Amino acid sequence: MSRIGLLHPGAMGASIGAQLTSKTHTVLWWPEGRSERSAKRAEQAGLTPSSQIDDWLTTDYIISICPPAAAESIAQSVIDWGYQGTLIEANAISPMRLRDIAKKLEASGVQVIDSSVIGGPVWPGEGALSSVLACSGKGADAFAALFEETGFEGRVVSTELGDASSLKMVFAALTKGSIALIAEILNVAEQLGVRSELEKLWGDQATQQRHNQVSTNAAKAWRFAGEMREISRTFSEVGAALGFHEAAAQVFDRLEDHKDWTERPSLEALLTSLSSQEIEEN
Repeated sequence: MSRIGLLHPGAMGASIGAQLTSKTHTVLWWPEGRSERSAKRAEQAGLTPSSQIDDWLTTDYIISICPPAAAESIAQSVIDWGYQGTLIEANAISPMRLRDIAKKLEASGVQVIDSSVIGGPVWPGEGALSSVLACSGKGADAFAALFEETGFEGRVVSTELGDASSLKMVFAALTKGSIALIAEILNVAEQLGVRSELEKLWGDQATQQRHNQVSTNAAKAWRFAGEMREISRTFSEVGAALGFHEAAAQVFDRLEDHKDWTERPSLEALLTSLSSQEIEEN
């Protein structure tokens, strides 16, 4: 069985950790400075708490899965510890940024595997496979194999660093980018006074589905904004139009007040947030 470190047990990270502990792997998490909610998720996932660097130095893998803005700081912490194992870079970042982080890690003796989650959190016992853990780079096959018969399908994309991140970027460009587009269409239609007529054209079922998509994902908008900017950088790198996802990032910025909601916000509340013009420039 493998010994694995997890930085950090957010909604996605905790579910990955839970799948690994269900297969009797030992999974560490770092409790120092983390929230009560993180602690509850870690306990539910069966993770082992440790803020002792020596414990982490003996792990086979350390999984970095956090909001995109924290990717470099996590990598630097691992370097500063003197870790010499394998870091799984599983953040939603552009392939170019992934390769830059990998260069620094490899120069310090850390092997890197590129990994991206395609889909949502899946906990043990929730039924059939519904998410993919894409992996690329040397050693990706061994890491992917840890997820056999779990709620994540470990899928090796290639042996090239950046390919798993590239797949995540183009997949989320549609799935999450389209949610931002729907939200902004509703906002514009409301301000022009034609939302009810637009929704008649959509039909009741499609309208309710789109309302639910916006309200459900408003809880995660604070994370999606950074991801949209990573997608924009990815598009820019190959000469594609980057404006789509820069705009999507701004839409998600406007929904940040609904972070991690516990009571579903009304459409009216969401439209009020979307109509705000006070957007901080990034």
